[in-house]
Amino acid sequence: MCALGDNPQPTLILASASPRRRQLLALLDLPFLVQPADVEEASHAGESPAEMALRLSQLKARAVQGHAPGGLVVAADTLVYLDGQVLGKPADPGEAVEMLRRLRGRPHRVFSGVTLCAAQSGRECTKLAETTVWMRTYSDEEIAAYVASGDPLDKAGAYAIQHRELSPVARVVGCYANVMGLPICHLYCMLSEIGCAPAESPVAACNRFNQRTCDVAQQILGRV
Repeated sequence: MCALGDNPQPTLILASASPRRRQLLALLDLPFLVQPADVEEASHAGESPAEMALRLSQLKARAVQGHAPGGLVVAADTLVYLDGQVLGKPADPGEAVEMLRRLRGRPHRVFSGVTLCAAQSGRECTKLAETTVWMRTYSDEEIAAYVASGDPLDKAGAYAIQHRELSPVARVVGCYANVMGLPICHLYCMLSEIGCAPAESPVAACNRFNQRTCDVAQQILGRV
């Protein structure tokens, strides 16, 4: 039985309109509904990127819980952090170009806060995922073509790690799915802790989906 609520089989509610988060959540093979959260994604003075990601994921979950009676809300917030600054979604193509040039050939960190919230009781739990990402040295011409596609404009840091044409990333240390927007093994651990996880972990499905072999999944799942 789920420790967060009274319903032994609550409906999962994804508090996000992100197609990437929908795809990743589907890897758990659990039914879910989508109810995007509308919150202001602004930072607070003196707040670390980890604190910001956790706080915003909590705000998103709480924004949806009142509209999902009996459900279990899943919310996430993902931030790109470089040179002491959070890189959010670019405001326009020019800012997307600037971000991609700043990231080029360098490492940065990606933080995701993930919150589970029982809509009926309001009880919640939150976890943090952190990944270090090294970008490859892509050209100005590649940046221009990528920005012209429109893909960077709804993404933190102005890039999608999984984009086939740009293929912006050289190396990742940590959870790959975290950089996509939903650290699925972290979420599986959270569901396991409250007795709501599926029988199978998402590792094999995530590897197939991303066409790569994750080298940190078992370490993350070992925390259950």
